[in-house]
Amino acid sequence: MELEAYLKRRQAIINRALGKYLPSVQELPGTIHRAMRYSVLGPGKRIRPVLVLAACEAVGGKISSVMPAACAVELIHAYSLVHDDLPSMDNDDFRRGKPSCHKQFGEAIGILTGDALLTYSFQLLSSGNKPAGNGSASEVRLRVIGEVARAIGTQGMLGGQVADVEVTRRRSVKPQLLQFIHTRKTGALIAASVRVGALLGGASPKAYQALSRYGQRVGLVFQLVDDLLDRDGVVELSGEAAVRRQAERLTRSACAALAPLGRRGQPLMGLAEFILTRES
Repeated sequence: MELEAYLKRRQAIINRALGKYLPSVQELPGTIHRAMRYSVLGPGKRIRPVLVLAACEAVGGKISSVMPAACAVELIHAYSLVHDDLPSMDNDDFRRGKPSCHKQFGEAIGILTGDALLTYSFQLLSSGNKPAGNGSASEVRLRVIGEVARAIGTQGMLGGQVADVEVTRRRSVKPQLLQFIHTRKTGALIAASVRVGALLGGASPKAYQALSRYGQRVGLVFQLVDDLLDRDGVVELSGEAAVRRQAERLTRSACAALAPLGRRGQPLMGLAEFILTRES
């Protein structure tokens, strides 16, 4: 599989869908809709929504049934970045080569933009075509919404962010705490993206378990690679070579978990390698 071409095709589809689903700046209140579009549209790898689509297709589902959910997880990711950039958090003035949301629209609108993106993501999760599989549409959607809510709540992304904020106040950090942060702050939403695609695609219990194992591993690899690129986190504790070996082992394990899916799992294998070898 030509991964670069695959990614470009999927990213183009996702970008068009995001442009379609996000509220128009012509709708009142226009300022918040403009800020939402500013924070989401433009450059971006779209790794999380691509994983949703790939997991759906890996179990024989159609991307038309999962596109609103794919866009929803990207909105959640964007919300987290908008809030991360705020002066009370990381205080970053730029994001993806342009002023961060709060620098462009003001701090109050920055806060509200993150809130709006998060809220709207659940509206998208509750919409779309009937999911594949034997369960009722409402049952599947409730399970998807619960999956995402857990991934981004205090036992997931939010909890990891809280621990990360508290770490900055400490002189030393234990490896167990870093593992907690990694699996929740970054890994939880990535793993949930895979599970969401599997659920909406009509995965069998065996395929769902395989994809869950894959998602958990690539989610952790994503954060380990972030640490390698930034030369902090576990790299400061364990060293670059050890972290690289761990990321490679996890990637092999993630790919091995896809064995029950056969050829349909190949795009996900390629995405695992892309996450491991990315340079930004």
